[in-house]
Amino acid sequence: MIRTRGLTKDFPVSRTETVHAVRGIDLDVAPGELVAVLGPNGAGKTTTIRLLTTLIRPTAGTAEVAGHDVVAAPEKVRRSIGYVGQGNGAGHQQRVRDELTTQGAIYGLDRRSAARRADDLLDALDLTELARRKVADLSGGQRRRLDVALGLVHAPGLLFLDEPSTGLDPHNRANLWEHVARLRAEHAMTIVLTTHYLDEADQMAERVVVVDHGQVIADDTPAALKRDLAGDRVTVRVPDVRDAATVAALVERVPGAREVTVRGTEVAARVADGAAGVPGLVRAAVDAGVLLAAAESVTPTLDDVFLALTGRSLRESAAAAEPLTTDGTTSSDVRVAGKDAA
Repeated sequence: MIRTRGLTKDFPVSRTETVHAVRGIDLDVAPGELVAVLGPNGAGKTTTIRLLTTLIRPTAGTAEVAGHDVVAAPEKVRRSIGYVGQGNGAGHQQRVRDELTTQGAIYGLDRRSAARRADDLLDALDLTELARRKVADLSGGQRRRLDVALGLVHAPGLLFLDEPSTGLDPHNRANLWEHVARLRAEHAMTIVLTTHYLDEADQMAERVVVVDHGQVIADDTPAALKRDLAGDRVTVRVPDVRDAATVAALVERVPGAREVTVRGTEVAARVADGAAGVPGLVRAAVDAGVLLAAAESVTPTLDDVFLALTGRSLRESAAAAEPLTTDGTTSSDVRVAGKDAA
């Protein structure tokens, strides 16, 4: 569904300065996959999505989306994809059902087909009771479900979701993803997602692509990334500080052990499989004459993966994200959109 080679985007900001937003990305997405793209603000995630959805042209490299070149055949790409951007896509003074039928007409559906498709999507996304309500009167969660519906009017095989749940409370986030997961299962859609919510990527995606400074720095399943790049965090406490060095030596023998640290009576390390390693570690300590006060293993998160890759926390980056404007966009969205329009 997606194949890029050397995809690059530069933004000249002056005669002497250029922002290298995307730096030679190679990416393959197979039909039916749900791929999450993660990275801090300014990493190049949204720029990559805008390149793949033909909203901006690449500076160099190639990209094929749904079998069509994004430069040579942008209109064919647009007919093959759905796109839910960071801002709300519906006119605030329009009625919900009218927006959906108008979108259907734009994609060439006749009036009856557009109406039927609108009703199907209203039902699928639990919006039927809101059909005659103005968009401006909807809650944040309802607007985002309407955005997804607008992206699905023409039944695309590939759906791009650019931070679809940003700003939603946990209940509305879960509700949105429940609808998206059901629609994906029913229609075998391919989905490319960007998000700052690491639990979404961990739970929903078959693959996670980590982007930093405009480049792909990791690409694998969430489980593999956590196992290979972060590892389980094992922490052991001893009752006497004099036993810490002995236990640290035992911890170093646990398969995959690394980053072993000693702080007073606490010994910590990353290991390949904490659940399997801790029982053996406890037995080894007893054999060495040391009774442990506590031992625990904690499964890593995708933020641990990002920290291992870059030395920075993705959660901290998300917390520093720009606030949304009244229409759901960020100030950077407005600046980029204005540049694109110009």
